[in-house]
Amino acid sequence: MSTTPPVVLFVCVHNAGRSQIAAGYLQALAGDRVEVRSAGSQPKDQINPVAVQVMAEEGIDIANNAPKVLTVQSVQESDVVITMGCGDACPIYPGKRYEDWQLDDPAGQDVETVRRIRDEIRGRVETLLSEIAPAA
Repeated sequence: MSTTPPVVLFVCVHNAGRSQIAAGYLQALAGDRVEVRSAGSQPKDQINPVAVQVMAEEGIDIANNAPKVLTVQSVQESDVVITMGCGDACPIYPGKRYEDWQLDDPAGQDVETVRRIRDEIRGRVETLLSEIAPAA
């Protein structure tokens, strides 16, 4: 069994909402069992403030994260690639686990809608974590 933790890359278009929420949850829940990354095919200049707010309600601080551009190298270095509405912008490489999570975009949504999206992401992250790095 490999001793290096699996690398998970969350990708959405702007890397400002869904992928940041997912990365925040996975980092908080997995600790050092998983290496967490996120990126966007067209990153915004800052994280969605409502996403920051709803994650703070969960005790997870993503306020200092910065949207990052998706690179071929980031995909190549990942074991699991989770896309969220980036369509064909994400390159596909053999031997990687890919999942496409159909989630509403929190951009421009009210706080209640973003909370619902956050809660749906948490459930998916918990399932993913149980599959790739179960607790000892």
